[in-house]
Amino acid sequence: MPWQGRTCRQLLGSVIAFTGICVGMAVHAMPTQEPPGQLLQRAISIKTTNHDEFLRIVAQLHQVADNLPVDEQWALRYLEAWQAAFDGSESKAFSALRTIADQAPDPALRLRALATMVNISGFAHRYEEGFIQLNRMTELLPQVSDVDARYAAIGEAAQFLVISHHYEQAIEAANEMLQNVPPDKNACHATYFKLHALFQSGSTQLTPVQLQQGVDLCIAGGDAVYANALRTDLATLHLQKGHAEDAIHLLEEHYAEVQGFKFPGLMQYFNVLLANGYFAQGDMPKARKFALATIEGKVEDAYSEPLRQAYELLYRIENRLGHAREALTYHEKYMEVDKGYLNDVNASALAYESIKQQVLAKRTQVDTLNRQNQILQLQRQLDHKAMETSRLYIALLLTVLASIAFWLLRIKRSQMRFKRLATQDSLTHICSRQHFVDEAEQILRQAARGTRSACLVLMDLDHFKLVNDTHGHVIGDLVLKRAVAACQQHLHSNDIFGRLGGEEFAILFPDCSARQALDRADRIRQAIAATPLWGETRHVVISASFGIACTDRSGYELRQLMIDADNALYQAKRDGRNRVVYGDDMDAATGEAVTHEAIHSERLADLPH
Repeated sequence: MPWQGRTCRQLLGSVIAFTGICVGMAVHAMPTQEPPGQLLQRAISIKTTNHDEFLRIVAQLHQVADNLPVDEQWALRYLEAWQAAFDGSESKAFSALRTIADQAPDPALRLRALATMVNISGFAHRYEEGFIQLNRMTELLPQVSDVDARYAAIGEAAQFLVISHHYEQAIEAANEMLQNVPPDKNACHATYFKLHALFQSGSTQLTPVQLQQGVDLCIAGGDAVYANALRTDLATLHLQKGHAEDAIHLLEEHYAEVQGFKFPGLMQYFNVLLANGYFAQGDMPKARKFALATIEGKVEDAYSEPLRQAYELLYRIENRLGHAREALTYHEKYMEVDKGYLNDVNASALAYESIKQQVLAKRTQVDTLNRQNQILQLQRQLDHKAMETSRLYIALLLTVLASIAFWLLRIKRSQMRFKRLATQDSLTHICSRQHFVDEAEQILRQAARGTRSACLVLMDLDHFKLVNDTHGHVIGDLVLKRAVAACQQHLHSNDIFGRLGGEEFAILFPDCSARQALDRADRIRQAIAATPLWGETRHVVISASFGIACTDRSGYELRQLMIDADNALYQAKRDGRNRVVYGDDMDAATGEAVTHEAIHSERLADLPH
């Protein structure tokens, strides 16, 4: 299977209490026209679409559990484990599901148990455990003929792969679902997984029409949750294209419906998208209202993209309104959530690579043992075969063993390369955002101990969105690479240079004064503006704006340096772009932003006449 070795569905919560009564009374409670086996199958099929009926059936079956055949007792144990996970008792559910996956006689039931374990692992951010169970699940799939069980398991695989940011494999799994839709189902779930994976991967082929068709398909199948999940992707696409009014209309039209689901994850996306829509329209009160609603609906100790966006948006709102203290508070929370979110993304990538290498190493070890056994067998046969022929066979097998050792070495080198790449931005090969933050915080701690100054420079390419919209992302990537190359010509070996995201970059100058930082930043600005463009980029004009903050004013905390440099960057943008600004919003002495030209004039005044 193309996605083998790599998988989840959101579990919601509600609790049911039921009382055990005697088996004789339970038999009368069972409807005679529907035997336990049919009840079990019906409960499995409706556990998410009609949860109240599901609970009634489970309670009914529990009353006659001792009289059920062994295979039906296992099926009931699976339903109870699934309900425990639904109620949020992950530890209890995982223990029961592991027993079912290891011991149940029915392969289809073992497959369902493994799929539910993959589900739990994904939403609990236990990616390594999720990939282990996904690998077991895909190995079991060929033994299962139950169409519904196979379809559900591949669906869990697709959702887990989306959650763990492996979109290409998720699309492959969704395509397999689309080719094997059970007769009693429509293609809503498979279509959702494919469209959502395409959307998350940033595919330029995805259109609003395709997303609306997916919404219509899910509505026709009676699955309003998946329909509204697709609406969040459609609303995001509207916002990206600058159609805030369309996004707000779509979300508000279905807001009450989503509130009724009591689905925190989906509600978070509706709230944060509405906040972004109203922010784009300049309606700060409504933007703040929905951003705060996003935070109020968060899951305890959970990092999510909506939560990260909400804190960043609140920081922008308070900063725009001139509320410095509130802006600082929200910026601190944004950086905390952003760091947790990036760590989660890195954890999923490392878990995938780790399990992939473990599976490959295990297979290689098995092959090695088989080859060694063949060598031993050949050695025992030396007395019965010609010596020269046997030596040839042994030499051949030793060559195979040497090849296996070579591949093991390559696997180890691949692991080391993967860890190294995790610290680099994949496009520009400079520091990734998280690696820049880690390195900068370490250098600032050292500078604080020695009371040495350091300066942080935030750089943003001017009108870069226009470059992407006019010339396409391929040209945009070339412009980013050439701008980075221009910067690197003016950096020292101890400077830290990283990409924060999109067209925004950061540089930390250790042992550097404000005047030196202004001079160096202006040289970089001039180098970018003078960067020769050729070929497909010959019609593109690039420049950059710079904001600088130094430890002499902002202290040695990276978050405060980032805030002050960000404010200076905004001032540079407001003053006309393609310039360098130092300091926070306003200079305490003069009441004006401190530009490179102001500092340069001050330095000339100090020189002897």
